[in-house]
Amino acid sequence: MSAERIDWLAGRAFVTPHRVAVTDPQAGEAWSYAQLHQRASRLACYLQRQGVDKGDRVALLAPNHVCYFDALSACIKLGAVFVPLNWRLSLTELEQIVADCSPKWLLFHSLQEHTAHALSVAGKLAVDGETYRQVTESCSDLLLTQESVEITDPCMILYTGGTTGRAKGVVLSHQAILWNSLNTIASWQLTADEVTPTFLPMFHTGGLNALSLPVLAIGGRVVIASEFRPEQAIDLLERERCTIALMVPTMYYLLIRSPAFAAARFPTMRTFLSGGAPCPQEIYEAFARKGLAFREGYGLTEAGPNNFFIDPREASVKRGSVGKPMLLNQVKLVTASGQEAQPGDTGELLLAGLHLFNGYWNQPEATREVLVDGWLWTGDLARQDEDGYFFIVGRKKEMIISGGENVYPQEVEQRLLEHPGVSEAVVVGMPDEKWGERVSAVIVPAASHPLTAEQVQTFCAARLGGYKVPKQIVFVKELPQTGVGKVDKKRIRQLLAEAEAAEMEK
Repeated sequence: MSAERIDWLAGRAFVTPHRVAVTDPQAGEAWSYAQLHQRASRLACYLQRQGVDKGDRVALLAPNHVCYFDALSACIKLGAVFVPLNWRLSLTELEQIVADCSPKWLLFHSLQEHTAHALSVAGKLAVDGETYRQVTESCSDLLLTQESVEITDPCMILYTGGTTGRAKGVVLSHQAILWNSLNTIASWQLTADEVTPTFLPMFHTGGLNALSLPVLAIGGRVVIASEFRPEQAIDLLERERCTIALMVPTMYYLLIRSPAFAAARFPTMRTFLSGGAPCPQEIYEAFARKGLAFREGYGLTEAGPNNFFIDPREASVKRGSVGKPMLLNQVKLVTASGQEAQPGDTGELLLAGLHLFNGYWNQPEATREVLVDGWLWTGDLARQDEDGYFFIVGRKKEMIISGGENVYPQEVEQRLLEHPGVSEAVVVGMPDEKWGERVSAVIVPAASHPLTAEQVQTFCAARLGGYKVPKQIVFVKELPQTGVGKVDKKRIRQLLAEAEAAEMEK
């Protein structure tokens, strides 16, 4: 199959060439679909002349920037594989990833120039330099050769965080990316009038695949946001007349506490989406008071990432639910005994559909562990209510077994967040000689509400079974985060271990 058959950006540029595809308010620039397609075509020709062929990896190390769309589409035209790198990782971590996927070319932003030059990649080009500008604005756009590309061939590799061990390269095919876009457009009822900001980093599936690519596929507009600051984010949402936005709970937490949020109206916003972690009820309530549509979603790099849909009106009733499966994917829950879960039962979440990944790059055993008979075993625990709505309970590996009883961290976190003095909370299991594991919590107290561990435990005891009440509580000013804005559970456990050691020394 010719690469032209799967080059969806070329198709969109042909259908709606003059519509604005991408804007960068900070740089004061905008690109139509025709311009975006031409930039990518010219970059593809440049890379081909530098020796990049079908199957070669092209890495990108940059903050949110139009170059993500240039590089991805250029790789599609060549049959090459796009590898966006997490610029927040250490040089050692990036070296491990580069050694794993062996990119033939590295595109980088000058902000990451020092790191880029330290990486062992033969070809390098700065995306904000004069050469890149000349390439994308005036280079030839005629490929020397056009390779045959199958829809199941690799299109991109996204590396997962790697905070618990070796980072895994998630291989997404052209089919997986297109299917996720089609499924999202149909299930979420996206239109060409959509305008979405990219607050999440575009090296992450949430910043690239969750909304940016589906919105471009339907002919909408993507607004590049290079960083997240609450006041600027609110201004951007209103000034750019955004209609749909995805953020993680940490961002929403900062957003609703900004003085600008109280005055903001968001007249064009159709839906606020939250993903990446369970969302506190406080955030639901803040949006409900303003009459704004708000809902949660669920996804993972290996599957889409989009898998569920819930109407915001239903989300206000079924708070905490991610909704029902989208139109073009399958979902089921399997209990520990291997049986399909009944309504109300908790089971591991399994996903199937053409949006699933091909496997982990260079890790066939890890792939076989999670891809079984066409089903992806996510490692996430969920339950389905009598109405068919799904609720994510937590990670299978993070379930706490204390005294023989199962404790789901998310349930305890939700109860903790009901306390007026608790701003943020994370619950994990820590080793315990008596109980096997003890329920432990790290809490960010509200600024004007001093707390003691005893007060928190008394509050929880009135709302939870005794075995679920946190036996260890540590207070911090802010929760440690990973490079993509999620809570760093590894560091959380370190904080708890350090607190325990300090207590034993007294």
